[in-house]
Amino acid sequence: MKLDEFNYLDNPYKSQRMTVFGTNGMVATSQPLAAQAGLSVLRRGGNAVDAAVATAAALTVLEPTSNGIGSDAFAIVWVDGKLHGLNSSGQAPAAISREKVKELGHDKMPKYGLTPVTVPGAPAAWAALSYRFGKLPLIEVLSEAIRYAENGFPVSPVTAAAWQRAAKVYKKKLDGDEFESWFKTFTDKNGNAPGAGETWRSFDHAATLKSIAHTGAESFYNGEIAEKIDEFSQQHNGFIRGDDMASFKPEWVEPLSVNYRGYDIWELPPNGQGIIALIALNILKEFKLEGLSQLEKYHKSIEALKLAFADGHKYITDPDKMSLKPEELLSQEYAEKRSQLIGQEALTPEPGQPPKGGTVYLAAADRDGQMVSFIQSNYMGFGSGIVVPGTGIALQNRGHTFSLDPEHDNSLEPGKRTYHTIIPGFMTKDNKPIGPFGVMGGFMQPQGHLQVIMNTIDRGFNPQAALDAPRWQWTEGKKIKVESNFPTREATLLADKGHEIQVSLSSGSFGRGQIIWKDEDTGVLAGATEPRTDGTVAAF
Repeated sequence: MKLDEFNYLDNPYKSQRMTVFGTNGMVATSQPLAAQAGLSVLRRGGNAVDAAVATAAALTVLEPTSNGIGSDAFAIVWVDGKLHGLNSSGQAPAAISREKVKELGHDKMPKYGLTPVTVPGAPAAWAALSYRFGKLPLIEVLSEAIRYAENGFPVSPVTAAAWQRAAKVYKKKLDGDEFESWFKTFTDKNGNAPGAGETWRSFDHAATLKSIAHTGAESFYNGEIAEKIDEFSQQHNGFIRGDDMASFKPEWVEPLSVNYRGYDIWELPPNGQGIIALIALNILKEFKLEGLSQLEKYHKSIEALKLAFADGHKYITDPDKMSLKPEELLSQEYAEKRSQLIGQEALTPEPGQPPKGGTVYLAAADRDGQMVSFIQSNYMGFGSGIVVPGTGIALQNRGHTFSLDPEHDNSLEPGKRTYHTIIPGFMTKDNKPIGPFGVMGGFMQPQGHLQVIMNTIDRGFNPQAALDAPRWQWTEGKKIKVESNFPTREATLLADKGHEIQVSLSSGSFGRGQIIWKDEDTGVLAGATEPRTDGTVAAF
């Protein structure tokens, strides 16, 4: 039997996943081999942080359609009864400016090429997490990722489909010598991406991972890899330089939270968009949802999310450059004010004025109580379309989210961190951990966080059902996409309220999530992933 005879995305019969249980350790992520890489580290005596770093590094190889060594990363870590936040998002190059970008003929930040490239933060995140909380040497933690890069692996179905879509787009969009290395790295000699079950490897990627592991990422920011990035950027008139790499340091931050019906929901502060989910939950607290129909719950959650996004798009940027403090957006006074805008009809959201005063996600937990919520991303698929020759590094295009409007909070400036879509989540109750959760997928992420939390707390769904539940997605104005299995009755009645409903035949834009919840009394871990991705939960 030849495995390439099958269509791995054609699954005509509904399948059902069950929640996965374990006690000694668990890893949940969007690619099965990556989850196993994390689990192997746990079995060798590593902790949840080691497992998270191992999984993250493996994902750069196993799911390059969403992340890579050139990504940014964020994490929330529960260790010794306390949450720790890590923001490892890189800054804009020192040489860039709005004027220089406009001189290149752009009226907004481009998607591809070297212009939207910001300093990658993922390798620094791995090193920072490993050195502060890990138990095993970084070279051992990254060994599975290196092995897959050297020996190859069979590409999983959802990843293969995304890879093939990207190759088709890049053939049309990427024109220039600077893009040749992307095609050499990620396609065959005919420019074709690997299909499901086909083997792919990258010796350059393996060599870069080895260098990062042996030097604790120093070679990436202050050594030979930084020099290669600098040289390539200068050769093709890019802005990023070795000095930008050398000046980068990840930042340990205090997570933000709101209490939603007895549970504390945690997100990282800006420049990430996690605060949008918190703003929406804060608004929804103003309503008594008990006894309301599912239609009214959908309506109010959509409206709250729209208002939260309006504020997020206006105010979120590098925290040092924000025109107000995150706490002002999360004040109860402001939540009450915004909730009064929600009526029986769909509204067109506008930002308020508070009172003055791609992506891959993974969750990991170990037997000793450590838990990690981790996310890293190229932003748009493979990112900028730039691969630095000889490194296998696909550079992110995170700078695309900068505005060229000098009056906008997120206006492009040298050395500034932009609005970030990737957000890890965490839930606690009474100062005890419930666990990590996340939903990857661009601007769907806070929407996915909101829906997963409501499914869990308001509807009482187990973690697998909380992820499986059909989703809605606000896109702009009054436009709402719903998945094809979204309840037809509720979709029709939402349309009657003025929502412009569009039924989507594909679930690709509705996010891909993972959850690990912990029973504090028994220590049992309950993990879930979802059918929108190749994901799995690995446990023992």
